[in-house]
Amino acid sequence: MSEDLAGMDCVPCRGGVPPLGAEGIEELRRQISPEWLVIEGHHLEREIRLKNFRQAMALANQIAEIAEQQGHHPDLLVAWGRLKVTVFTHAIGGLHQNDFIMAARIDAMLRPSVP
Repeated sequence: MSEDLAGMDCVPCRGGVPPLGAEGIEELRRQISPEWLVIEGHHLEREIRLKNFRQAMALANQIAEIAEQQGHHPDLLVAWGRLKVTVFTHAIGGLHQNDFIMAARIDAMLRPSVP
């Protein structure tokens, strides 16, 4: 599903480029899990249900590691039994390819490994 995007790296975005339009969003949206919602063409959002707070916190820390490696940091809301991930590019006030790369990398991390 998101192997192509998951294999890409985020590129620094300092602004000066327009956010993705509806066509670009839809093209990239098809390459990530359907559990990601596009909210008002501005950001991606996914809520992940877990068994307890400890698991939610552990997953947030795993996502934080990916974010640090990529230099692209989602908003993470940790609550008992759930983690809400919101991704958008603050520098342009909307969606950029980097946001879909982060979503794809999170998808890949969440996929169970096959022995």
